[in-house]
Amino acid sequence: NTLTRQIEEIVPLEPGKIKMYSCGPTVYRYIHIGNLRTFVMADWVRRAFEYRGFEVLHVKNITDVGHMRREVVDQGEDKVEAQARKEGKSSLEIAQFYTDAFHEDEDLLNILPAHVFPRATQHVPEMIEIIQRLVAKGIAYEVNGNVYFDIKRFPDYGKLSGNLLEHMMAGVHEGVDADRHNAEDFPLWKVAEPGREMAWESPWGRGFPGWHIECTAMSMKYLGTHFDLHTGGVDNIFPHHEDEIAQSEGFSGEQFVNYWIHAQHLLADGQKMAKSTGNAYTRAEVASRGFEPMALRYFYTTALYRSRLNFTFRALQAAQTSLERLRNLAYRLLLQADKKTVFSAEPIQENEGRQWRDAFLAEVENDLNMPRAMAVVWAMLRSAESQTTKLRILFDMDRILGFGLKAYLASDQPQQRIEPAAYLAAVPSRIATQVRVRATLRTQQSYQQADSLRQRLSHEGYQVRDTERGPLVAPRRLDEEFAVLARSSDAPDSTQQPDLFEFSVNLLAHNSKDDVARCIESIRRSVGTYTTEIVVIDNGSTDETLPYLQQLARQGDLTGEDGQRISLHALFADHNMGFAAGRNATMRVSRGRFIVLMDTSIEVRGNIWTPLATTLANPLVGVVGPYGLVTEDLRDFHESQGPQVDAVEGYLMAFRRGLLSEVGWIDEKFRFYRLMDIFYSFF
Repeated sequence: NTLTRQIEEIVPLEPGKIKMYSCGPTVYRYIHIGNLRTFVMADWVRRAFEYRGFEVLHVKNITDVGHMRREVVDQGEDKVEAQARKEGKSSLEIAQFYTDAFHEDEDLLNILPAHVFPRATQHVPEMIEIIQRLVAKGIAYEVNGNVYFDIKRFPDYGKLSGNLLEHMMAGVHEGVDADRHNAEDFPLWKVAEPGREMAWESPWGRGFPGWHIECTAMSMKYLGTHFDLHTGGVDNIFPHHEDEIAQSEGFSGEQFVNYWIHAQHLLADGQKMAKSTGNAYTRAEVASRGFEPMALRYFYTTALYRSRLNFTFRALQAAQTSLERLRNLAYRLLLQADKKTVFSAEPIQENEGRQWRDAFLAEVENDLNMPRAMAVVWAMLRSAESQTTKLRILFDMDRILGFGLKAYLASDQPQQRIEPAAYLAAVPSRIATQVRVRATLRTQQSYQQADSLRQRLSHEGYQVRDTERGPLVAPRRLDEEFAVLARSSDAPDSTQQPDLFEFSVNLLAHNSKDDVARCIESIRRSVGTYTTEIVVIDNGSTDETLPYLQQLARQGDLTGEDGQRISLHALFADHNMGFAAGRNATMRVSRGRFIVLMDTSIEVRGNIWTPLATTLANPLVGVVGPYGLVTEDLRDFHESQGPQVDAVEGYLMAFRRGLLSEVGWIDEKFRFYRLMDIFYSFF
């Protein structure tokens, strides 16, 4: 319970019933998998109560008035309207589109739908009523059409977050506004600027609600002024949930919520997952890499909800492998079990597998400890219980886990996983033809030719597994064919190794196939007699860039215009590691005397290599490139033709590889390219 900072037994206000509210999405974009972790956490809480026989009323709001942050509310910006303008749609269309996408994401992760999904735009009258009451009680005040909550009229402010009023700094959290009595006062209602689409008439003029008042109005309408449980992410604790408490308890005069449960951040590359950081992934983006949605649900079981969880595709692959192992084991049990008993609608008997079910529930009910609960699941499956009993226990546990195992086994999916025809239908026809030819060769005992064909298929990125039913063909996973990096340090460090080439041209590719292909071709045409290697990293592409570079890597080295060999070294990251990390990875493996960091937007025309080599032969020159910058105050930088400049722009910057041991790697806080080149130039 975040409110008391203690693990507490949840005792409902009304025996046998639980009223819970979850902060839902703001529907102006797709939610990311960090958001989904929070929603799955709430789903486990609800399932655990329902398993115990509680009647749960679950409300999850849809915020279709799109201000996400207080500072954005102050500016009058509306995320839904902004996205509508960007996509050329109405605010209503945008909100409905992303609401549907949210419901699809939840459905694919088997998250039970809330009983009520109230929309903010449909509850503005309730918000106005609450604000009027707060004004009448002297807890809120109106200035020029804006209504603010007077934070000093609520002595308990900060009891949830610990951000006590006397310790708050004006302007740090809530912005400074001359209209306010106190700099920390937050808006309940804001006057609408001219032309604003999402605005409503009110006693204070035409305007729109503050972010926090929306959840107060919607939760109170469906759950009452005092209810049991409120969930959300840790980002919501302050200011959102803190402000919810202040305005709700100021309105009602009683405690708002008894128990607050917050899920910790999902991290990527050690940083909080967020669109603004460039490290957020949607469910669809994860699916585009070959992962099924339920693998995410399994992944979330690997850490306590109150602990930060670092996301990598390697970790997700491990989760998907574990989920497949769980399903396969369940299917093998089913083949030997009494199917009528397994699929019976009769609930599991009280003493059936009692010790395992009690052990599982003890972990679930011990602060939702899903990692230890899963350990009980696997221990049970290794036990001496009969196949039928194991499956019935597993199905019973899955009422909380939510993996949908019973529905999976009742479907045709397990059978399809062993049917060659299903695999052949999923690959290109030319690949399917080669697989059939190979199968014929095997029946003719022409094993040498069959093995040769298997190698050809492998070279094209497909693996074949022979079974009693026939060959199963599928695309090779990236990590089955190539070394895949989860961080830059996974790339071998060659800085102390001798030079093998004159130039190492480093390219970073991310969703830019045409640019990458054009850039590589221009390098191939222009290098002349210089010994050269191209080191290219695919930094988590989700378009055709990845298969293009995979095929290029399979083909091997390139041939220059004069017949010389150009070494190609392709690296593959399992996600977008960020710009600096991608650059560091390519520099780590480079073996050229000179490293050339080149942007894939560059198309080389003519001989740039001789000027680079000649200039870098001067030991006083640190970095060289065609686009320079100068500065007098380290604040403003101006383009310069040189020859001497203070920094070189990252479109093309070259330096001696031997300097890496002195200069070091690029600071990987630079997830984007902006300013990274200037920063690195000074080293």
